[in-house]
Amino acid sequence: MGIKTYQPYTETRRFQTGLTFEELTSSKPYKPLLEPKTRISGRNNLGQLTIWHRGGGHKRHYRVIDFRREKFGIPARVRTIEYDPNRSAFISLVSYADGDKRYILCPQGLKVGDTVVSGPEADIMVGNALPLKNVPVGTLIHNLELRPGRGGQLVRSAGGSAQLLAKEGDYAQVRLPSGEVRRLHVGCMATIGQIGNLDHENVSMGKAGRKRWMGIRPTNRGVSMNPVDHPHGGGEGKTSGGRHPVTPWGQPTRGYKTRHNRRTDAFIVKRREKK
Repeated sequence: MGIKTYQPYTETRRFQTGLTFEELTSSKPYKPLLEPKTRISGRNNLGQLTIWHRGGGHKRHYRVIDFRREKFGIPARVRTIEYDPNRSAFISLVSYADGDKRYILCPQGLKVGDTVVSGPEADIMVGNALPLKNVPVGTLIHNLELRPGRGGQLVRSAGGSAQLLAKEGDYAQVRLPSGEVRRLHVGCMATIGQIGNLDHENVSMGKAGRKRWMGIRPTNRGVSMNPVDHPHGGGEGKTSGGRHPVTPWGQPTRGYKTRHNRRTDAFIVKRREKK
């Protein structure tokens, strides 16, 4: 996968880059695995705005992804590698030997025609899914479950990979992409390999309109507002806020811990590294 640039026929086009999508083999999705995707624009079930700066954007269909990989022992052949507008990773359409077709996350190195298998007896090969107790220590993995049978919830974005560090008793230690080391039950499923589309992080948007196509609305700085709208607002001329960075409601925003889930604190061996 490469990065392409454009002829600068506008000011914003000069710094804009995009993916070449040379890995993709199909431009049309598999219709039986499509579902309508309703826009919520950052609202909750009461219609209240809970996530700012979302709304608009291009229409999308949701691709039903198989995060569970529960069809044990049935080989599946990779049919296509496709783009998914709902995530940064690419997806692969696999066809099982019993005729069932499903989408899975496409790891780096998986090609059309390859065979993937899930289950405790699967080989340690890219795209295969196994319980952590059957994965050798040091292996790169993705699509990890937090609880056995719940489906993959960790490490699902482009270029992501975790590493299995150790196994002791009923739990294994896994280093996540953030640097956090976490204990997971050895019965949790994980997929071998690193997720593809590694160049996703190198793409330059180039202009604000491209963000609007993605459904992301503008973010306004607090120092440019009035005091009634933000604690950083107001002042004669241009000011830097006059206090430590806070949210519009006065909550600290840098270095302020907001995690309060004590129930799962015991599973974190090492906190994520500061970047």
